[in-house]
Amino acid sequence: MTDEQQAKKQFAIQKLYIKDSSFESPGAPECFSFKQWEPKIDINLTNSQRKVDEGLYEAVLVITATVSHQDETAFLVEVQQAGLFTIDGFDEDETRYLVGSQCMNILFPYLREAMSDLSVRGGFPPLLLSPVNFDALYQQHMQKQQQAKEPTEAAEAEADAGATH
Repeated sequence: MTDEQQAKKQFAIQKLYIKDSSFESPGAPECFSFKQWEPKIDINLTNSQRKVDEGLYEAVLVITATVSHQDETAFLVEVQQAGLFTIDGFDEDETRYLVGSQCMNILFPYLREAMSDLSVRGGFPPLLLSPVNFDALYQQHMQKQQQAKEPTEAAEAEADAGATH
């Protein structure tokens, strides 16, 4: 790759924002009467991305956390942390990696802070999310896509072979 090709590559944050957030405490105020806080936390993490314009992508990281105490839902919090990113001059695989992994790495600390802040504002201890390895998740996703694609390709090859007989 020449220096000129490298110079034309651009990856930059344009805007970071909360697209949506919600906090529910269905058992309040009774849920505040517990003597010892031993929560069970169920986390669901998803992400999405879309091309907004030429060289401009929106990446959205969503985490929903349901926190239960003594088999009762203490609170439920969901945050959709989004960002607009300029990604220009990269090939399709590089762009997919940047949006699917690197953008998520950038968004996660902001989402983590919002989740913690919402739980505290709801009267609970801070909800501290563990770090996430988005590179590993991206690689797993790509492997699953490849495995799903291989049987289809094999079936198409068999069908083509059958059609020639």
